[in-house]
Amino acid sequence: MIYKYDYLVIGSGIAGMSFALKVARAGGKVAIICKATLEEANTNFAQGGVASVTNLEVDDFDKHIHDTMVAGDWLSDPAAVEQVVKNAPEQIAELINWGVEFDRNSDGEFDLHREGGHSEFRILHHADNTGAEIQRGLIEAVKRNPNIDVFDHRFAIEIITQHHLGKVVTRRTPDITCYGAYVLDEETGAIDTYLAKVTVMATGGVGAVYTTTTNPLVSTGDGIAMVYRAKGDVADMEFIQFHPTALYHPGDRPSFLITEAMRGYGAVLKNLNGEEFMHRYDPRLSLAPRDIVARAIDSEMKLHGHDHVYLDVTHKDAEETRRHFPNIYEKCLSLGIDITKDMIPVAPAAHYLCGGIKVDLNGCSSISRLYAIGECSCTGLHGGNRLASNSLIEAVVYADAAARHALAHVGEYDFRNDVPEWDDHGTAHPEEMVLITQSEKEVNQIMSYYVGIVRSDLRLRRAWNRLDILYQETEALFRQSKPTRQLCELRNLINTGYLIMRQALERKESRGLHYTVDYPRKNTPAE
Repeated sequence: MIYKYDYLVIGSGIAGMSFALKVARAGGKVAIICKATLEEANTNFAQGGVASVTNLEVDDFDKHIHDTMVAGDWLSDPAAVEQVVKNAPEQIAELINWGVEFDRNSDGEFDLHREGGHSEFRILHHADNTGAEIQRGLIEAVKRNPNIDVFDHRFAIEIITQHHLGKVVTRRTPDITCYGAYVLDEETGAIDTYLAKVTVMATGGVGAVYTTTTNPLVSTGDGIAMVYRAKGDVADMEFIQFHPTALYHPGDRPSFLITEAMRGYGAVLKNLNGEEFMHRYDPRLSLAPRDIVARAIDSEMKLHGHDHVYLDVTHKDAEETRRHFPNIYEKCLSLGIDITKDMIPVAPAAHYLCGGIKVDLNGCSSISRLYAIGECSCTGLHGGNRLASNSLIEAVVYADAAARHALAHVGEYDFRNDVPEWDDHGTAHPEEMVLITQSEKEVNQIMSYYVGIVRSDLRLRRAWNRLDILYQETEALFRQSKPTRQLCELRNLINTGYLIMRQALERKESRGLHYTVDYPRKNTPAE
């Protein structure tokens, strides 16, 4: 079947839905492709909040910009940082207008939190489930909009470019253009053609490439892998943020996140001997940026041979703790841990990708008519390390920039009527699922053991060799099989793992989230 829309949005988190709402408001017809449902997105799992300068009595844009540059190890693009920080308040107002609610104190002002790396209290939140509240508000707004069609349980296999029209496309081709995507309908098994004047990648992160992750398991790097295969530019994939404090409960995948706001609230990291240890790693103690805290925890675990450390909030008022962190309290209590009396076992887990599909200030990728927003994009905001709670605001600011740019140019485009249907002639359904599931486990193990928090050239080259074998096997299986979600996800995981590993090998220094034992740290600009 062939569908035609002005805008095709692949992904259903805060970035994709924000873009859809903005262009639909102007009358555009929009299709949102959901890998699962509207509810299942990284946004829904975000606990901490949204960073924005709102208390002008003590905070200002320059402080937020400086904090972002410091956290990013001075690799952030100053223009991207300024765009996000200065447009944040306007986009917060937009979220509220769509029905999103943020906690306020008794005088009606925002109840602001402070998180690691921030010099002021500037984190807007909704208890400890801010992402879920944003997702709820946006879903309701999307469902009310008659110009937006939502397609659940659809899996985008490839974006459509000149390659599918018989033209040879390489990374040197100057005019690669996206005309839509081939999409698998999981209910029928059909592969439909979605033609669009404008296509938007909003597919989220890559956490599922690792064994331990806080991401939903739909985070398999699909958009990044599709754009890479289409010869688009991908950058900064080596910068994987491991959240320092995921709840340690073996067997849980994804891991339950213990928000950084808890350390901002006063929780203290301790080893299994009950000793505080962050003073040995950074003067900011438990409020140091995430990369430093994650490496410190990793060091303590390796030093003592333990699988986790503790986060201690027992010294805080019990009622206040339950009020601030109701979901964390209930989750831990369900496992026999009363956080007002017991220390919380935590360990680092893959959490956020700072790189992705390279875009400009308008969210435009290197492929014409293709935008990328949200975690799958590399805007330059995060540089070598994401400042806490900058990701959700980045998503809405760039959704706005992309929507403005797309609305200004969509009238210049038309549909291609010569796009062929997906050709699966001569293929059959994969007979042995074990071939796919076992390969996925191998990818997870390779990435976790060799391309984790601490890296070396030896480990990275070993990952290269192992991934290459899996790549050859999986591509051969893909060529002879009818596409399934599981097979396509495996393909994307391998592509994504390869990009992380290769770009890590190319960076001959320890910088930001990329830490290698083989190269000394380079000097960074003075603050």
